[in-house]
Amino acid sequence: MRNAALVLGIIAGLIGMLVGFVSFGYVEAVEYFGEIEGVAEQVGNTDLVQMTSVIAPMLAIAGGAMARARALWGGVLLMISAAGMYHAFGFNVFTMFPIAFAGVAGVLAVAAGKPDEEKAHF
Repeated sequence: MRNAALVLGIIAGLIGMLVGFVSFGYVEAVEYFGEIEGVAEQVGNTDLVQMTSVIAPMLAIAGGAMARARALWGGVLLMISAAGMYHAFGFNVFTMFPIAFAGVAGVLAVAAGKPDEEKAHF
Protein backbone atom coordinates (compact mmCIF):
# COMPACT_ATOMS: atom_id res chain seq x y z
CA MET A 1 0.00 0.00 0.00
CA ARG A 2 2.91 2.32 0.63
CA ASN A 3 4.23 1.78 -2.89
CA ALA A 4 0.79 2.47 -4.36
CA ALA A 5 0.57 5.67 -2.31
CA LEU A 6 4.00 6.69 -3.57
CA VAL A 7 3.12 6.17 -7.23
CA LEU A 8 -0.36 7.71 -7.02
CA GLY A 9 0.95 10.69 -5.06
CA ILE A 10 3.66 11.48 -7.57
CA ILE A 11 1.26 11.08 -10.50
CA ALA A 12 -1.25 13.35 -8.73
CA GLY A 13 1.46 15.95 -8.21
CA LEU A 14 2.57 15.87 -11.84
CA ILE A 15 -0.96 16.20 -13.20
CA GLY A 16 -1.65 18.82 -10.54
CA MET A 17 1.35 20.77 -11.81
CA LEU A 18 -0.20 20.90 -15.27
CA VAL A 19 -3.49 22.16 -13.84
CA GLY A 20 -1.53 24.64 -11.71
CA PHE A 21 0.46 25.99 -14.66
CA VAL A 22 -2.69 26.58 -16.67
CA SER A 23 -4.60 28.11 -13.75
CA PHE A 24 -1.75 30.40 -12.74
CA GLY A 25 -1.22 31.44 -16.35
CA TYR A 26 -4.92 32.10 -16.88
CA VAL A 27 -5.10 34.39 -13.86
CA GLU A 28 -2.01 36.28 -15.00
CA ALA A 29 -3.22 36.56 -18.62
CA VAL A 30 -6.63 37.93 -17.64
CA GLU A 31 -4.97 40.33 -15.23
CA TYR A 32 -2.54 41.56 -17.89
CA PHE A 33 -4.79 41.68 -20.96
CA GLY A 34 -8.09 42.36 -19.21
CA GLU A 35 -11.37 40.50 -19.24
CA ILE A 36 -13.19 39.55 -22.42
CA GLU A 37 -16.86 39.29 -21.62
CA GLY A 38 -18.16 35.78 -22.16
CA VAL A 39 -14.72 34.39 -23.05
CA ALA A 40 -12.14 35.16 -20.37
CA GLU A 41 -13.34 36.46 -17.04
CA GLN A 42 -11.27 36.68 -13.88
CA VAL A 43 -11.76 34.08 -11.15
CA GLY A 44 -13.22 35.09 -7.81
CA ASN A 45 -10.19 34.63 -5.56
CA THR A 46 -7.01 35.02 -7.56
CA ASP A 47 -4.65 34.68 -4.60
CA LEU A 48 -6.19 31.36 -3.58
CA VAL A 49 -5.92 29.96 -7.11
CA GLN A 50 -2.33 31.08 -7.55
CA MET A 51 -1.13 29.84 -4.15
CA THR A 52 -2.89 26.49 -4.57
CA SER A 53 -1.43 26.15 -8.07
CA VAL A 54 2.02 26.09 -6.50
CA ILE A 55 1.47 24.48 -3.09
CA ALA A 56 -0.96 21.61 -3.79
CA PRO A 57 1.20 19.80 -6.38
CA MET A 58 4.25 20.20 -4.13
CA LEU A 59 2.35 18.67 -1.22
CA ALA A 60 1.22 15.75 -3.40
CA ILE A 61 4.73 15.02 -4.63
CA ALA A 62 6.24 15.40 -1.16
CA GLY A 63 3.50 13.25 0.39
CA GLY A 64 3.98 10.57 -2.23
CA ALA A 65 7.74 10.59 -1.70
CA MET A 66 7.26 10.32 2.08
CA ALA A 67 4.69 7.52 1.86
CA ARG A 68 7.25 4.72 2.12
CA ALA A 69 9.22 6.04 5.06
CA ARG A 70 6.63 8.08 6.98
CA ALA A 71 3.24 6.87 5.80
CA LEU A 72 1.18 8.91 8.23
CA TRP A 73 2.84 12.22 7.44
CA GLY A 74 2.80 11.49 3.71
CA GLY A 75 -0.87 10.53 3.84
CA VAL A 76 -1.80 13.72 5.65
CA LEU A 77 0.08 15.83 3.07
CA LEU A 78 -1.66 13.97 0.25
CA MET A 79 -5.08 14.55 1.77
CA ILE A 80 -4.33 18.25 2.32
CA SER A 81 -3.25 18.46 -1.32
CA ALA A 82 -6.46 16.83 -2.55
CA ALA A 83 -8.60 19.11 -0.35
CA GLY A 84 -6.70 22.19 -1.51
CA MET A 85 -7.11 21.35 -5.19
CA TYR A 86 -10.80 20.69 -4.67
CA HIS A 87 -11.30 23.95 -2.78
CA ALA A 88 -9.39 26.14 -5.23
CA PHE A 89 -10.21 24.53 -8.58
CA GLY A 90 -13.39 22.56 -7.95
CA PHE A 91 -14.09 19.10 -9.30
CA ASN A 92 -14.16 19.06 -13.09
CA VAL A 93 -12.77 17.11 -16.02
CA PHE A 94 -9.27 18.59 -15.57
CA THR A 95 -9.00 18.15 -11.82
CA MET A 96 -10.73 14.84 -11.24
CA PHE A 97 -7.59 12.73 -11.65
CA PRO A 98 -5.19 14.72 -9.46
CA ILE A 99 -7.84 15.07 -6.74
CA ALA A 100 -8.82 11.40 -6.89
CA PHE A 101 -5.23 10.14 -7.07
CA ALA A 102 -4.08 12.32 -4.18
CA GLY A 103 -7.10 11.35 -2.09
CA VAL A 104 -6.73 7.62 -2.69
CA ALA A 105 -2.98 7.82 -2.11
CA GLY A 106 -3.60 9.64 1.17
CA VAL A 107 -6.06 7.00 2.35
CA LEU A 108 -3.69 4.20 1.33
CA ALA A 109 -0.77 5.83 3.10
CA VAL A 110 -2.70 6.41 6.32
CA ALA A 111 -4.08 2.88 6.24
CA ALA A 112 -0.66 1.35 5.54
CA GLY A 113 1.09 -0.25 8.45
CA LYS A 114 4.10 -2.42 8.82
CA PRO A 115 2.93 -5.87 9.92
CA ASP A 116 6.10 -6.56 11.91
CA GLU A 117 5.77 -3.47 14.12
CA GLU A 118 3.39 -2.97 17.03
CA LYS A 119 2.54 0.59 16.01
CA ALA A 120 1.85 1.30 12.37
CA HIS A 121 3.09 4.90 12.08
CA PHE A 122 5.45 5.68 14.94
